[in-house]
Amino acid sequence: MSATVVGTAVGAVLGIVAVTLGFWAFVVVAVAMLVGALVGRIVSGDIDSRRLLDVLRGRRSSR
Repeated sequence: MSATVVGTAVGAVLGIVAVTLGFWAFVVVAVAMLVGALVGRIVSGDIDSRRLLDVLRGRRSSR
């Protein structure tokens, strides 16, 4: 799938949630999607989890 298709699908899901369930449900769904995307990138090997943890702890810069 292309990035355009994925972006459109994510926007549609978030739009439907916002209209039907309200703002806070929209926020919860958006955060869950971000966490899922991060986990997916870690599992696929696109993001090194040890380096990410080091950056979050302030031990290394992101460079």
